[in-house]
Amino acid sequence: MGWWQIDADALAGSRFLLSPLAEAAAALQTLDLRKTAHPGESAWLTDHLPAYRARLADEPVDALLVRAALGTAWNADFVTPTPLGEREQSFEEELTRIRETPPAVAVADLSVSLGGPVPEPLRSATDLPRRMAELLTWVWRETVLPTWPRRRRILEADVLARTAQLTQGGWAAALDELCPGKMRWLGDGRLQINTRDHPPRSVAGARLLFVPVTPSRGWVSWEGTERYAIVYPCAGALADMEGPVVPEALGALLGTARAGVLVRLESPKSTSQLVALTGQGLGSVGRHLKVLLDARLVRRRRAGRSVLYDWTEAGAVLVRAQIRAQSGPRSGALGAGAVTSGG
Repeated sequence: MGWWQIDADALAGSRFLLSPLAEAAAALQTLDLRKTAHPGESAWLTDHLPAYRARLADEPVDALLVRAALGTAWNADFVTPTPLGEREQSFEEELTRIRETPPAVAVADLSVSLGGPVPEPLRSATDLPRRMAELLTWVWRETVLPTWPRRRRILEADVLARTAQLTQGGWAAALDELCPGKMRWLGDGRLQINTRDHPPRSVAGARLLFVPVTPSRGWVSWEGTERYAIVYPCAGALADMEGPVVPEALGALLGTARAGVLVRLESPKSTSQLVALTGQGLGSVGRHLKVLLDARLVRRRRAGRSVLYDWTEAGAVLVRAQIRAQSGPRSGALGAGAVTSGG
C-alpha cells in the first residue's frame, strides 16, 4: 500500500480547495474510461460520450495522448498539476501550467504514466502540452461548464460536510471517509492514500490540499516537497446529480419540493447542502425546513459552526413507509447512487 507520513504542521496548514481543472480532468477520465458510479453520472456520460468519441476520431494523436496520459496506474503529472493552494484559480489560470509544460517534460511524464516506452507518434511530437490543454478546454467547455454553477454548489456542500465531520471526529475520521476502501488513517502520523505498492513519502512541513470533484475519480499529486494534493470524489449523495426519487404519495402530502428536502435527510445535512442537492433557493429550503421542524419530522443540531438537519423517528417512519409502498409491484423503487473513488 502507498502511505504518507504527515506531521502536525502539515495538518495545521492543510485546507480544502476547489479546482475547475481537476473537475475537467476527472470528467476526461470518466469519458475515456466510461465507468460511472451513480445514475446522474451515467446520464451525463450518455449525453457527452458520442461527441467525445467523434472528437478523438478526428484527432488520432489526441486519442493516443489521452490514453497514455491516463496510464495504467498513474496520471501523467503535467495533466494533473498540483494546485498552488494560495487561492482558488480559474480554469484558464490553471490551464496555463499545462500549456507552459516543456514538451520534453511531457514525454518524460508519459513514460511514467505508461510504465514503459512512449509510442513514437507522441515521442516525436512537439505540441503535446498544447494538445492536452485544448482537449481539456473542450471537455470543460462542452461537458462541465454548462453545469458548473450546480457542480460548484455541490463541491462547496461537500467541503462543508467534511469540515463538520472534522469537528465531530477529528482528522482520523475525516480522512478515513475521503476515499472509502482506499484511504484510511493508520496511526502514528501515517495516512494510507491508496492500496498500491508505492514507497512511503514524507509530507512533513508541506502544504496538504484536499480537492473534491463530482465525477467518481480521484488521485494524488505533489510538487517537490512543498505541496501535496488529494483529489477525491464527493460523497455519493452529493455527487449524484439526479438524487433520490420522491415517492408520489409523499409529494402529494407535503408538496414535491418539500418532500424533496425531507427524503434527503436520512443522514444529517446543512441548509447549504440541501440547496446544492435540490437546486432550490436558500429561502425556499429554509421555509421547508421550518415546516418540517414544526411537524417534528426533522430535528436540528449544531456541529461546530454548522447547523445540521436529519430525520426524527417520525420522519424516518413516514419516508420509509412511502418508499416501501412505491417499491411495490405497481411502481419503481427509490434510486440510490454509490460513489467509488478513482485510481
